[in-house]
Amino acid sequence: MDYLYEIGSTIASILPITFYDVLDIMVLSYLLYKSINFMKETRAGGLIKGVIVIAIVYLLAIALQMKAMSFLLKTVMEVGLFAIIVLFQPELRRTLEKLGHTNMTKIAGFGSEAANDAVAKWNTAIDAICEACDDLSATTTGALIVIEMETKLGEQIDNGTIINAVPSKELFGTIFFPKTPLHDGAAIIRNGMVIAAGCFLPKPQNEERIDKKLGSRHRAAIGMSENSDAIIVVVSEETGFISVAENGELSRGYDRDSLKKYLRDRILNDKIARNQSSNKPKQPKLRRTQRNKLKRSEDEE
Repeated sequence: MDYLYEIGSTIASILPITFYDVLDIMVLSYLLYKSINFMKETRAGGLIKGVIVIAIVYLLAIALQMKAMSFLLKTVMEVGLFAIIVLFQPELRRTLEKLGHTNMTKIAGFGSEAANDAVAKWNTAIDAICEACDDLSATTTGALIVIEMETKLGEQIDNGTIINAVPSKELFGTIFFPKTPLHDGAAIIRNGMVIAAGCFLPKPQNEERIDKKLGSRHRAAIGMSENSDAIIVVVSEETGFISVAENGELSRGYDRDSLKKYLRDRILNDKIARNQSSNKPKQPKLRRTQRNKLKRSEDEE
């Protein structure tokens, strides 16, 4: 009975539940949900399992009064936070960059007065990318095309050659033609335009975990996708296979149609829908005199 009384007293102490209590629980639940998704989509899942194992061993060491082991594990757990920050710097950086963008559109240029022009530019760019990759794949010509999203790639653009040209399959064919000055680097697309070429991309964080069969272009694509939210299209010089890197993951086996569908789904579809909804014609507001005349005419009828 005393146990039940204590439970009842505990429940009574938190009542009544206010609106702010419900809001607090909802926010906490959302943060936990996003954290779990973050861990599932990154390497953090394995780390969390390791932390749980260390915590269990630490509790057992305390229960068994193993002083040396308890001291060692306590020290490890105290510096664990700094270790997590160092190990998962790319993921944390990408997450914080996304939080820091106040503009809800994922690509600069949408949601402005020139939204229709931006959509037209991206339609042209996507068609040119897909046609160029199809031609380059047929001739097993290597290519590396970076599509800038929210994260600005100024550092990579600065180390390349500024072009600022309308994308076309002929332009990409010229850029990636073997033995030309720009063919080894990446072409970067910003706002539907080829802003620069011959750009060098960052290396992946853990090259030893990448398939040894992948060449330097694929590794550069993975490294760029780890450090930004960019979409990187790669054409293999050895096999002609078309691949896409995003969020540190590389997917392979694209052709012209599947690549076009992927890029349209990723870049355009929700933007076009949002633009169309924002451009719906609004009903003109009637002045008071006009409303009165309309009301009198309705009464007479």
